[in-house]
Amino acid sequence: MGGTRSQLSAPALFVAATDALRDALADLRSDVSIREIPAPSRIAPFAFALAGGLTEDDEAASGRFVLLFDPDGQDAWEGTSRVVCYARASVDPEVADDPLLPGVAWSWLRESLQSHGAQVRALGGTVTTTSSRRFGVLAADGDNFDVELRCSWSPAWASPDWASLASASPASAVPGGSDPVLASPGGVTDPGPGWDPLDAAAHLHSFADLLAAMAGLPPRLSGVVPLPARRA
Repeated sequence: MGGTRSQLSAPALFVAATDALRDALADLRSDVSIREIPAPSRIAPFAFALAGGLTEDDEAASGRFVLLFDPDGQDAWEGTSRVVCYARASVDPEVADDPLLPGVAWSWLRESLQSHGAQVRALGGTVTTTSSRRFGVLAADGDNFDVELRCSWSPAWASPDWASLASASPASAVPGGSDPVLASPGGVTDPGPGWDPLDAAAHLHSFADLLAAMAGLPPRLSGVVPLPARRA
């Protein structure tokens, strides 16, 4: 598919979504820290990536949030965009052995999305528990027990109905030599009627709450039961 294209050629909807995600970084819960990282290439024509973890201990829980964008849309995505999410957390041995853990971890994701009003389609993923035993000179470091969640979903704001807006004309120079802006088919510099930056921000807030729940932090959301925090 080729590498990720230049931001200057990006459609209006992708630019609006990434701007909303960047703005949302300042409003996240204080116990989770998320930053922008280089986006993966060769996965989609356009991509935007973030990495996060606990503010005080990113070894306890960490993850990645990637927004993929294809102006032509993809059938499997049911639209023009796909969010790919990875999250992991360290757990106690008895928690890792609990057969209910995968289902509970999946419920953290669903509850976080629902509580923030993040509307999604084609949600899917896997939950994996792993254990690492250390021997010899490494035995003093102790064993590791982790739960990992890998998932993806299509945001509702990137449905097939957005196809005509998503393929908006590339950036065009603004008179006077200022930075280029992106124009939609009608010459408008926003992604179209009905767009709300909060719809994109909701997905990032959901990711932050997912990391917190996996780390055992007290929930901010009603109905979300966090994992017991791992003992030191």
